[in-house]
This record gives sequence, structure tokens and C-alpha cells, in this order.
Amino acid sequence: MLGYAGKVLYVNLTTGKTQTEKLKEETAKKYVGGIGLGMSLWLANSKAGVDPFNADNPLVLALGPVSGTMFPTGGNGHAFISKSPETGAVGEAVSHGTFGAEIKRAGYDAIVITGKAEKPIYLWIDDDSIQLLDASNIWGKSPSETEEDIKTELGDYYVRVAAIGLAGEKLSKIACIINEKTRAAGRTGLGAVMGSKNLKAIAVRGTRDIVTAKPEEFMSMVKEFHERMKGPSTQKYRTLGTVENLLINNSFYCMPTRNYRNAYFEDAEKVSGEALNERYVSKIIACSSCPMRCEHEAVVRDGPYKGTMARMEYESLWALGPYTGVNKLDAIIKAAELCTYYGLDAQSTGVTVGFVMDCYEKGILSHNDLDGDAPFGSAEALLQLIEKIGKREGIGDKLADGVKAAAAKIGKGSEKLAQHIKGLEVTGYDLRCLKTAALAAAVSFRGADHNRSSAYAVDLKGKIDRLKAEKGRGKIVKDLEDTYALIDSFIVCKNARGTFYKDLQDMAKLYNLVTGYDLLPDELATAAERINTLARLINIREGLSRKDDTLPWKVMNEPIPDDGPVKGAVVTQDELDLLLDDYYTARGWNLEGVPTTAKLKELGMEDLASIVQGKQEA
Repeated sequence: MLGYAGKVLYVNLTTGKTQTEKLKEETAKKYVGGIGLGMSLWLANSKAGVDPFNADNPLVLALGPVSGTMFPTGGNGHAFISKSPETGAVGEAVSHGTFGAEIKRAGYDAIVITGKAEKPIYLWIDDDSIQLLDASNIWGKSPSETEEDIKTELGDYYVRVAAIGLAGEKLSKIACIINEKTRAAGRTGLGAVMGSKNLKAIAVRGTRDIVTAKPEEFMSMVKEFHERMKGPSTQKYRTLGTVENLLINNSFYCMPTRNYRNAYFEDAEKVSGEALNERYVSKIIACSSCPMRCEHEAVVRDGPYKGTMARMEYESLWALGPYTGVNKLDAIIKAAELCTYYGLDAQSTGVTVGFVMDCYEKGILSHNDLDGDAPFGSAEALLQLIEKIGKREGIGDKLADGVKAAAAKIGKGSEKLAQHIKGLEVTGYDLRCLKTAALAAAVSFRGADHNRSSAYAVDLKGKIDRLKAEKGRGKIVKDLEDTYALIDSFIVCKNARGTFYKDLQDMAKLYNLVTGYDLLPDELATAAERINTLARLINIREGLSRKDDTLPWKVMNEPIPDDGPVKGAVVTQDELDLLLDDYYTARGWNLEGVPTTAKLKELGMEDLASIVQGKQEA
């Protein structure tokens, strides 16, 4: 097998035993790599209903077929997959940097981690040498401090590290996994899964070459895409970065503000990507093999937060800024730094703080409950609450598991203020006025999410009526999801998606040049559909159904109040039902969202039919 390393590493933290198995060519072709391969391995190595914090819940680290190569953005990504402690569904988080490339150079397509160590350890992979080393001295430290200490201990600055912070150690269900100090496998709480296994970090050094099947043609494609990624389709990422979206979304009145009280932030100019770049961004960093450079590092040079530094993206800027009503950029940067320090998903953290502020203003939570005041717009409350969440202190103990769990503990009607889908906090696109995006978020296998399809872009481009729920949206979402499943299985960066001008044709060409296979675009499309169907089967096995493909209470019951083009917009139950029926039909599932026998046979997934036995009748 070329492109692929050809091996899967199995690590049992309870026994300390490790072993490798050959990656079957059939599996590689069937699920491609990345999230597809990772979900396949998780399903094959887990039991139905496993508790996310049980030692028997596998944590899978998976790479794509182009990982470690020179292909622009394709050489650097990795994906973590497990059962999410926050949603009870597929937990999946992709990150980029250099960590993934190093795993491939060490000789592995995936690592399946099971068991629980008796004491804190870190996994050290040095090509064929696999060791579990004592992490007692770094337990309690930040991911950045952990990385530095591990590199010092191993005597190699070029070792690559992915680590958890205090939040993961304390099993916060919104904890993430940080690599290269600032890059996060952010969503679905997989940092807590690492913490539950007493696994502080994974360190890797790889020395193998990655061999492609057709090196000359491959290098020609590398050069072509290198130029494409310096062109207009990626200009945003090379200049302002994803933070450019803030003013754009605000102008469309589709930016959730103050916990969905509004869809427009009157102080957006103060916290815009333009203001951030002009006043705070000090450097822009690229991942391995990437010509775009999109990681914008912001530094606070003066004032009460002097010396603060954080990587800023739209999601963290929005969640820690407009969503909480905070209009001070220095405080928002400090909040992002704290999230990275504790190993917290910045999106989920910001949405959780916004939820608390809403509860405070409605009298559900008091000064005594919070050990302070927490009105919308309070930078002091934002930072204090993040500290409490990171340490699980005071009210932070209730908040550290996200808004769904917090609302269940707080009660008093706070459930209506908890903005989540399947337990995962919402993202920075107001679903009330983006009906295609609303459908995509409702059916997303990992919960509230824009990165499983980016369906919001279809709404905002104006080719369809974003305020209308109608047949045809299901096919749009299905096709976008399938494209994104391939992006995260190859793994290439989503910021590069616009450079694949011919979509499946370009991706099939890349796959074939790397692997030597002769896969047709239609076969790749089938693999993409198979990956999304696999995710659905896993969620069905874990107890999810159509009832979980729903939207937050505010999205369906509180119309947008702002004067503007979307005033009064809301998603009704009738609209959601129409959209769900349309989506399930487009996927070849029954109206309960269960893949039919015919569809499983078409996708070559008959071996998994037992999961839905007795549930397939329409």
C-alpha cells in the first residue's frame, strides 16, 4: 500500500501492551482514512452503550492517505474519534499543524487506545518503539507547558506533542486536545476521554519517508495546488483570516448574539477581524505543507492583559465576544488564551458563558450562585467564569460539562436558554434565518456544527431563499456533508476546499496519484456517502434517533427581534419536519432517519445491518 503507512497501532493502557495490525486494503478503500477510518475502527473495537469514560471506550487517532506528504494542507492533519461524553454520539475532532504528519512518518495510519493507566502517563512513539512514560510531573500543567517539558525530557525539540490541560484531567465534557500549543481538536469533549484514561499526552517522532505511487505526477499536482492556494479562493485566510466572517455575518443579521437574544451585534466594529488584525495580530503561521498561512496570533501589548497571546479564529472571536456581549478585544484575546491554557473548547466555553449570563439576567442564577455578577457584556465575568470552568471551582463545576448538563443541574427553566444540539453547543451562525444551515445542524452526527457541511454558505450566497424551508434542501445538505466527509478523511484542510475546482475529479486524481489505485470519482462519492452512513449507524447503535435531530428551543420559539431583513425569522416544527423528511429521503433512509436495507446493500455495508435490524420499516 502506498500513501497509507499500512499499519494500525493498538495500545492498551491498562496492561501496557501494544501491538500492530496490518491495515486491510479493503478497509482503506472503503472508508478512505481520517474520520472514516477512525469511526470504522472505533465501531469495531467498542460495545454498544459503552460509557464514554469507561476504560473500554476506545480513543482513536486516525490519519488520511495524503498525511505526511507534500500536498498542500494534506500533509498535516489528524482526527480523534471516540464516543463523546458530551453528546453520547460520535465524538470527532480534526486538527492540523505538524503532529499528524509525524504520526504517519512513524509508520501508522491510526492508533487505537483502550484501557486506563493506573497513574498519569504519556504515550511516546518513536517509530517502532512504543513506551508509556510517567506523566506525574506534568499532570496539572497546561498543554503548552506539557509540550515543553516532554521535549526537554526526551531531548528533542522536534518531537510533536498533543496534550490535554487541567480541564481534560478533571473530565470537563467541553475539554479539547491541543497540539503545537495552540491548535485544538476542539469539539465533542475528547480531551475528557483522554483524561479518563490518565493519558496526559501523545508524543511522536517519525523518521520514515512517505512514498507516493506516481511521484512525478504527484509533484506536478502539488505545484498546481500550491499556486491555487495563493489565489483568490483562499485570500481571506491569507489576509484577515476566518475572523473576516464577523462583520460579514453581522451584516446579514445571522450572528447569534447574547445567547441568541439577537442576531446582530451593535459593537461588531470594535471586535471585528479588521480591528483585531490592525491592533493585535503580530504574526501569521502556516501548518506543515501549507502555502496559505491562516493561523493569526494576537498579542496584547499593553493594558491589564499585557503579554496575553492567543490564536484567534472566527469561532473563538464570536463565542467569547458577541455571544457574551463583550466588546473589548483585549479581554476576548485573554479569554481565548485561558481556554487554550486549560484545554477548553473555546466555542463551547463561550456559549456556556453566554448561557450563564442569560440565566443571571433572567434571575435564574444569582450573585451568590456565581460568587459575583454576570451581566451580558461583562469582560470581568467572562474571564472569571472561564477560570472557574477550567478549574471546576464553584459554579464552574456545574458548567464544565457544557450547557445541556448545566441546565439539567440548574433547572428553573434554564433548559430553554441552553443552546445546543445533541448536547453540543451551537456555533456562530443564527439558524433562525439560515434554513439550510438549520437542517444541516439538526442532522449533524456530532451535534450543533457548521463544519460538517458549511451549509450556511449556500444560504448566504443568495442563490436560494435563506428564510424558506422547502424540498431540495435535503439534497443540498447531503451533498455538502459528503464532500466534507472526504475532506476530513483524506485529511485536507477545509480552508482549501475552494481550490478543488472539480471537487470529486480533483480528489480522485489526488487519491490515485498517492495510492496507485484507480478509483473513479463516482466510487469516491460512494465512499463519502458510506462514511456519513457509518456515523448514522453508530449514533443509532448508541440510542439516538430522529428525535435527536432537532434544534435549540430559542431557534424554534424566539423569532429574531432585530429590525432588519430577517426580523421575525424562526424555524417552526412543521418546517423542521419537512426538512428532515427531505434530507432522509435524499440519503435513502426511512422517515425515522434509519438507513434502509437497500441503501446498506448499495453501499456495501451489509455487515452492519444488524445495528438497524427491526428499525428499517418506513
